[in-house]
Amino acid sequence: MATSFNPSEIWQPFGAFSMLKIQGVGQIVHLKGQVSLDKEGQVVGKNDMPAQVRKTLENIQAVLASVGGTMAEIISLTQYATDIQKFMAAGEIRKQFFAEPFPVTTTVEVVRLYHPDLLIEITATAEIPHDRFRRP
Repeated sequence: MATSFNPSEIWQPFGAFSMLKIQGVGQIVHLKGQVSLDKEGQVVGKNDMPAQVRKTLENIQAVLASVGGTMAEIISLTQYATDIQKFMAAGEIRKQFFAEPFPVTTTVEVVRLYHPDLLIEITATAEIPHDRFRRP
């Protein structure tokens, strides 16, 4: 049976979603798509794709850390960008969060996200080793 979790280290859900979904006994985790919001739910980096990519990846990092995981354990990412060229130009930021072997990645350009100031949303699936995994 899968369980859901919303870590207190980041902004809290305002709709019908969880920040993290845990499947099975705890190794595979499914993260809700993260965006560039601070802990109070305010947009970080309005009109600034690099700033939004950084904050979004920091949010993913915080969600994973809350259950004992790291960015190295991410298996796959799905990225939704409102401007694919600006997103691709911010690729160096990803290298600050990921090393080889990189996660599998799908990137899709979308017309807009749920808030007009958001430029990027990224969701992830990770596998955290049992010896480090902490169930909330």
